Amino acid sequence: MKLTPSKINLFLFTKLPSAWLCGVRLKIINEKICITTVTHKWINQNPFQSMYFAVQAMAAELSTGAIVMKEINDSGEKISMLVQENSSSFHKKAKGKITFTCEDVDLVKENIKNCLSNPEGQKFWMTSIAKNDKDEKVSIFKFQWTVRKK
Repeated sequence: MKLTPSKINLFLFTKLPSAWLCGVRLKIINEKICITTVTHKWINQNPFQSMYFAVQAMAAELSTGAIVMKEINDSGEKISMLVQENSSSFHKKAKGKITFTCEDVDLVKENIKNCLSNPEGQKFWMTSIAKNDKDEKVSIFKFQWTVRKK
């Protein structure tokens, strides 16, 4: 089955409803990039008139995790995936539409391939950069993913 934005957004609705209700959506996933978006609204606000950091984290994690899901799916193997660590930094208030971009597709492909021959699995860091409508950096999220053949 080919993973598409509409299939992953349906997955959000059924398996991660809090992300879906907050407006997190996958827009693009291909061989080079994954892009998610979320727009600042009443449902995802903090008391400081901007987007709550946890909503940003959900969108950022999806921009990295969707790539891992896609590459596992494309491999045809049974592989488990899990976030082991994460870190973030915030540069501006998140207002309006925020776009999260991850370009670590080649890194994921290499680690999926390597985990098939390593019983310990693989650990790797992925980065998602969030920008606002003015193309200003809002936040940076890093996630350490682990993958292991089942």
